[in-house]
Amino acid sequence: MMNKSNFLKSLHVSPWLECRRAVSGRKGLVLGAYETCNEGEYRLTPEGEKLDTQLQGKLSCLLKDSGIKFGKGALYHGILDYYSTVIAGLGPENTGYNDCEVIHENRENIRWATAVGVLMQHAQDVSCIMMDPMGCPEAAAEGSKLANWSYQELRDPETRTPRPDIELLAECTDGEREGWFRGSVYADAQNVARTLEDIPANIMTPKFFAEEAIRILCPCGVHVNVRNMKWIEDQRMFAFLNMAKGSCEPPYFVEINYCGGSETDRPVLLIGKGVTFDSGGICLKSCIPQFTYTLDMADFRAAMNGAAVVVGTIKALARLAIPINVVGLIPLFENMPSGSALKPGDVVLTLKGKTIVVDDTDNEGRLALADALAYSEHFCPCLDVTIGNLAPGGKWALGSGASPVFSSSQIVWEEMKKAGSITGDRVWRFPLWKQYVDRLRMCLHVDMCNTGKGFPNGNSCLAAGFLSEFVPDCDFVHLDTAGTGMRTRGVYAPYLRGGFMTGRPVRTVLQFLINMACPLDAHTKCSH
Repeated sequence: MMNKSNFLKSLHVSPWLECRRAVSGRKGLVLGAYETCNEGEYRLTPEGEKLDTQLQGKLSCLLKDSGIKFGKGALYHGILDYYSTVIAGLGPENTGYNDCEVIHENRENIRWATAVGVLMQHAQDVSCIMMDPMGCPEAAAEGSKLANWSYQELRDPETRTPRPDIELLAECTDGEREGWFRGSVYADAQNVARTLEDIPANIMTPKFFAEEAIRILCPCGVHVNVRNMKWIEDQRMFAFLNMAKGSCEPPYFVEINYCGGSETDRPVLLIGKGVTFDSGGICLKSCIPQFTYTLDMADFRAAMNGAAVVVGTIKALARLAIPINVVGLIPLFENMPSGSALKPGDVVLTLKGKTIVVDDTDNEGRLALADALAYSEHFCPCLDVTIGNLAPGGKWALGSGASPVFSSSQIVWEEMKKAGSITGDRVWRFPLWKQYVDRLRMCLHVDMCNTGKGFPNGNSCLAAGFLSEFVPDCDFVHLDTAGTGMRTRGVYAPYLRGGFMTGRPVRTVLQFLINMACPLDAHTKCSH
């Protein structure tokens, strides 16, 4: 049988090869411009104004009556030594935090403008794009580097779209360069998650994911332990093991330790759903979407998006040397139908000693996360954060606009909300009420069921309520990524290109942890 290494060799590619670089030697420039109160008039950013002065007002003349709007840009040639120059619309000037939209509009407008500029420059076959910081280099780096990414590693190298280098304008200050570096780390972390999610499931098996976690994190000084099936059995994680037994691929349990704080600091636990392919098991998913807003089975190669978010987030924490202790726990397995697969009505025993009747084998993630949550007690956490696509209810309610958040703490919720407003990858609170747990306990012969009475009504709340029963003595928050962490249709933002996995909500989880560790960190503030 051909193993994964030989399979990749047969394709003549690695899933982590860089896209080929443009060799044209052309250099592009992206600037921003604000709309003014006067129709048809614009104001350039400070960097744009410097260039306009150097050109004796040529840019201002070109912009007048150009008609650019927010989310659009104008392309010009022959400006200084740049092959092509894009001036992207930033919308109105002096925007800030919008309480109704729960977002820092200035930051998000910059992400949109830089993304529009990068995508327009792609068509010009430039090999390097010089970027205007637009008053907030962190947001500019995020928007441009997220937009520059695409998953092409399994295409013929000669047919891949070249990926230009993106650099900050040389005239920028040291403070702007520091912000640019920080934003680049944020974007790179999300791109790591996007790549992991988009690798096809015949390559991205549980073993391959575990190997990638080692390859990505160990060079950053992060300790990664990969536990095999024997260890999982010894820990008595029988709910996790039973959900994995339908596949010929063995399960693994990955434990990641990032020690940035003091030895006495209790860690934050990030627990990611790691289902490298979710067929639904015996309760098989449809291969063809039943509705326009549903995904087909092939998209559930990204059912491990929670695990990918954990890996990307911890990599960024290490690169930024954030003073916090974080432990990542990832149960890795495939949910497949076979003669050995779990059947509806089967009963499993969790690590915490509760018996669970599995009414729906497509609700596999919550069972594996339940055992991981129970195991997290070994680390005496101050907070358990679970991440994964557990139920479609939040997606039906919010679409791709925000990730549903379930929290046992008002303070934790407020901090997560704040983080989402800064990153533009917003969250919205859903109820974690006792009535949902009561519906899960309405069983005559076992402790709980994995669906709940009245299912599928309130299925996202039922999933979060299920997890809450296995949390040790600490605060708890769950982010459901069914609507945000899978393949995007290109309607969310230009920096997340349609047809690819999103890697969300890496930047929000990262910002949340940084806010916890550095509540007065000036770098989280926009200089604009």
